[in-house]
Amino acid sequence: MTTGCHIRNPSSPYYLTFTVVDWVDVFTRKIYRDITIDSFKYCLINKGLKVGGYIIMPNHIHCILSAVKENLPDIIRDLKRHTASTILKAIQTPEESRRDWMMKRFEFSARSNIRNSDYQFWAHNNHPEELITGKFTSQKLNYIHQNPVRARFVEKPENWLYSSASNYLCQQSLLEIDMINTGY
Repeated sequence: MTTGCHIRNPSSPYYLTFTVVDWVDVFTRKIYRDITIDSFKYCLINKGLKVGGYIIMPNHIHCILSAVKENLPDIIRDLKRHTASTILKAIQTPEESRRDWMMKRFEFSARSNIRNSDYQFWAHNNHPEELITGKFTSQKLNYIHQNPVRARFVEKPENWLYSSASNYLCQQSLLEIDMINTGY
């Protein structure tokens, strides 16, 4: 399975966007955000993933990622596959009031794509952008952290719990990251 990720230079960091199909607001529930954080943690510890920044919004994730062993496409594939299967399983519990609607959306998306069997959770294209300059990297990191402010969810980026903004202010956070020194 490919991820729609076209990473040309595996030694560079990339800005990526992981979007839930049909922009379904899955991540409005804490359980699904926590599954995602746990998946990132696993990849940090066991696969050599490096996270320079991230934000989990209601229906998408923006992140800056690289890999120690220059195998970023493989890590992204595994990360997305694991989070999708774990979240899809969690959605199908009686506690999820939106389960029928969401599962129908994921089933419909899978039918229109031959790469899926029963359900498609993630859109295939990650929109990778190689981060070559400090200025461009700084712009992307700022974009990530300002996302919930622009959406008017919070007034300050560091108030969004599922973000690396607090890391950059030396505050407690959910996920350890490799802070980026953009030099800009």
